[in-house]
Amino acid sequence: MTTLATRAWVPAGCEARVQAIAATTAQSADAAVAARITALVETNRQIHERDCFNLNPATNVMNPRAEAMLASGIGSRPSLGYPGDKYEMGLEAIEEIEVIAAELAAQVFGASYAEIRVPSGALANLFAFMATCRPGDTIIAPPATVGGHVTHHIAGCAGLFGLRTIPAPISAEDFTVDVAALAALAERERPKLITLGTSLNLFEHPVAAVREIADHVGAKLMFDAAHQCGIIAGRAWSDPLAEGAHLMTMSTYKSLGGPAGGLIVTNDAELAERLDQIAFPGMTANFDAAKSAALAVTLLDWKAYGVAYAAKMIAVSKALAAALKTRGVPVFETARGATESHQFAVRAAGYGGGHAASKRLHAAGFLACGIGLPIAELPGEMNGLRIGTPELVRWGVDLGDVDHLADLIAEGLAANDPALVAPRTAAFRAGFDRLHYML
Repeated sequence: MTTLATRAWVPAGCEARVQAIAATTAQSADAAVAARITALVETNRQIHERDCFNLNPATNVMNPRAEAMLASGIGSRPSLGYPGDKYEMGLEAIEEIEVIAAELAAQVFGASYAEIRVPSGALANLFAFMATCRPGDTIIAPPATVGGHVTHHIAGCAGLFGLRTIPAPISAEDFTVDVAALAALAERERPKLITLGTSLNLFEHPVAAVREIADHVGAKLMFDAAHQCGIIAGRAWSDPLAEGAHLMTMSTYKSLGGPAGGLIVTNDAELAERLDQIAFPGMTANFDAAKSAALAVTLLDWKAYGVAYAAKMIAVSKALAAALKTRGVPVFETARGATESHQFAVRAAGYGGGHAASKRLHAAGFLACGIGLPIAELPGEMNGLRIGTPELVRWGVDLGDVDHLADLIAEGLAANDPALVAPRTAAFRAGFDRLHYML
């Protein structure tokens, strides 16, 4: 018998798995549970670092030196207040780490202010909404058809904060907002905030043009760089702050390859002050100093190797998209091509949908996920499959490896039994056992 009650609002299959795990835990001795946790950690490492290639651009692998910071003993220490005047004593080392991480973030992203005390990318967006809007205000945000993130919409933190989100009009060919239509919409709706940046970024977004629209209607412009912060840090894509974004939010564990967390950078002193107050004494107060240390180590990697890493991510992404296309995989393309970034997409209808396709690939030894595309919808499923290269490249996958990789992916998608591909995938994966682009 479990302690956790059954939740009627959770999908039945998911809740059945939850209850099965909870029941096993409830019936096991504490020592057995502890051993199981240890084994599960190793199983996760086996999946991600030995058995499978990770094609998911929403995740990455950390520099082991950064990862070690998470187990360094400082994560449980409170750090309330400003460096130089902390509420608790004995925090001299931690407050120096806090400042180092912020300074490095400002350097890497060309910003005057960096808010590092953010627990996640979703909360970075909430911080930004709170700094620029009040409940009841209207914002305009990219829709799911071009990868618009749920946090910008009614089901996410924008809705939870009480904002009214209007989907931005899109240009399917440019895979971003339609600037002319957005200008007309903003003129009618007078939003307090316009957002750019999505979970699938194929081409650069028109930041400067949207800033002009925002200025005209008295709105702020937020750039969500959760996915493309790595190629921005590596100077492969333009700097949104320099192009006019008032603030830029991001996750730190995706293309950036750091710890799970969020980061906000800005050149606007007024917004920086609001974000500071939201962090403390508002939403964060005490924060994870170990995460700050891990982020600092990660940012040092970007200072040293960011340009090379970002360029290679994009080169491998473009080559892999082209190689899959030649093998009959229906890569999503516009008149501009498949991608100019570290990620691209596949039309997933022929595989039963993006989620179904990702399950097939998992069986074949590849980790991926579904995504929305501006094409015909699939009822109950995502119509796209998202593929990215941050972790591939971090493990050393290069242009010379793309053809073999594409062969295996294409076969995994088409095979009657994709599990038969998995041993060959694992054998190929074994050749990539050293991390690159790190100090």
